[in-house]
Order: sequence, then structure tokens, then C-alpha cells
Amino acid sequence: MLLNVARIGRAHGLRGEVALDLRTDAPAERLALGTVLRTEPATAGPLTVVGTRVQQGRWYVTFAEASDRTAAEALTGTTLVVEADEPDDDADAWYPHELAGLRAEHVDGRRLGEVVGLEHAPAHDVLVLREADGTRTLVPFVRAIVPVVDVPGGRVVLDPPGGLLASDVANLVVSDETRGDTADEG
Repeated sequence: MLLNVARIGRAHGLRGEVALDLRTDAPAERLALGTVLRTEPATAGPLTVVGTRVQQGRWYVTFAEASDRTAAEALTGTTLVVEADEPDDDADAWYPHELAGLRAEHVDGRRLGEVVGLEHAPAHDVLVLREADGTRTLVPFVRAIVPVVDVPGGRVVLDPPGGLLASDVANLVVSDETRGDTADEG
């Protein structure tokens, strides 16, 4: 099974360095000098790590196969992948490929749609849900909204707040805090 390590971003400088959008919790291990990484698309690689650095929390990598800016620019958008090691012992950790295709159910048992992916947002991951009418909805992947992930059972259970789903927009709840209203306005 292949796991995403990072997506190659823009070229940085003239000597083939590229910025990475990380998808791993262990970048120092996955991007160690001399590591050979497979790519998607496969025609872009394999790529051998010959230099790494971190600047202001952002990872930059140089590959042996891309020694100048032109070669680095050609790699933009390429995904770096590795073969999965051993299974993860963390009960609350899932890979995107494990979630895609799961049936999404409401806590009351209604079928809401199907999980079609997982996106990494700045605050937390979001499930990409295709609702029954085909609407694409992003659902925060937090325990309060997704209390059950049952991969063997082929489902996730959602407890969405009113209005989160397109099919439930009539029940949208907007608090006074959200609107900016205050009780002491004169």
C-alpha cells in the first residue's frame, strides 16, 4: 500500500530546491538524505533526496534528479509516496484510502452520502462527503462531528450541527456571537 509523504510545491532558488506540502508526521525520517522516493505520476521519479532544510517551519528538499530550477519546476504538483511500513497502532488514525468509499450515516441512522476523500486543512482534516443529491460537502474531521469511524463496517457516523450539510441548510443555527450581536447595544 502506498502512502503520501508530501506534495511538491514551487521551485525555490536556482539549484533545484523545491518546497514541500507535507503529509507525514515523520518528515525527518521519510526525507532522510539518500532516501529514494516513488512518485505519482510514476514518470516523475523515482527521486533521491540529496538535501533538506527547514525554514520557518517549511520543508525544502533537493533531489539528485533535479539539479536546476527548470527541472525543479517540472516536479511541481508531483506526490511523493512510500510503501507502508507496519500497521499503525493508533486507533484514531486512518489513511485517506481507508476512508474513501465509506457510507456516511447520521446518528439517527439516516444515510447522508459517501465519503469520497480526506483533505488536510490548516486547523484540522476534513472529510469530503458526497451527499445523496451529489453535493460536495466538507465535514470537519473532529470527534464531536464524526463520533464513529467503522472502517471494517464500511461506515462513518456523523452528528453535524444544524446547517453543516447542504441537505440540512434549513436548520442552520447562527448564534448571536457568530453574527456579532451584543446584548448591551444601546
